Amino acid sequence: MYFQRLRDLREDKDINQTQVAEMLYTSQTVYSRYERGALTIPVEHLLILADFYEVSIDYILGRTNKREMNV
Repeated sequence: MYFQRLRDLREDKDINQTQVAEMLYTSQTVYSRYERGALTIPVEHLLILADFYEVSIDYILGRTNKREMNV
């Protein structure tokens, strides 16, 4: 599965893969694999990304088109 939303969210923030990878304490290569769907994203990383982008995990995974998180 290709996670176009990860790329879109990152580009909306005008940051590169290396910057996101540093936030996740991983390498740019690993993060690139997340965006391409070549590597499963750990739950811990999904939580960090959802908080950072202020969207739900379901939105990142393409399970909903609602960006806002349920609080």
